[in-house]
Amino acid sequence: RFQIQRGKTDPTSYKSLGDCFRTIFQREGLLGFYKGILPPILAETPKRAVKFFTFEQYKKLLGYASLPPGLAFAVAGLGSGLTEAVVVNPFEVVKVSLQANRGAFTEQPSSFVQARRIIKTDGLGFQGLNKGLTATLGRHGAFNMVYFGFYFNVKSILPVNKDPNLEFLRKFGIGLVSGTIASIINIPFDVAKSRIQGPQPVPGEIKYRTCFKTMATVYKEEG
Repeated sequence: RFQIQRGKTDPTSYKSLGDCFRTIFQREGLLGFYKGILPPILAETPKRAVKFFTFEQYKKLLGYASLPPGLAFAVAGLGSGLTEAVVVNPFEVVKVSLQANRGAFTEQPSSFVQARRIIKTDGLGFQGLNKGLTATLGRHGAFNMVYFGFYFNVKSILPVNKDPNLEFLRKFGIGLVSGTIASIINIPFDVAKSRIQGPQPVPGEIKYRTCFKTMATVYKEEG
């Protein structure tokens, strides 16, 4: 919701995270927090399968290029993220369109009805079910590149602990830091993706059209 609202000039903007939660609960009920839940659930299994399978394949291919291991992990992560984005983007379009609906949960269309509506109105291309693909490529590409590159590089530097509990904490800590850094780097792409895939400020006019132009607009208008 924060990503698709258009700054302080948006009459329905949320003042803070707490205000957002309170407003959604008061106006849309508890189920309002779960709008658009089906597309991510449906996408989760193929997304994970594509992410880790392609990461291993790209890593093997890069083995022939004699790249330093650290760089190879990062490039393989980038490749896996770009491939993953192609799979997940249609699900994201449906999810964002459902989450942007501020009516009651029981009043909104189902995921399948919404998907059919998008296809019927705008088709399967970059104005329809694959809208915002470039921003999604950036989001997943940047995240996986940083995550896999950082995780495997730091994991190889920090010594393995013989104590299983400490070893778990070592891996958990590296994963936590990797995910945090990757999220910080990829969030501008995520905001751009949500603005492009979500409702436009003025019906009938497309303000957020391309990834980097959307980033520039958000930066110029909202900092």
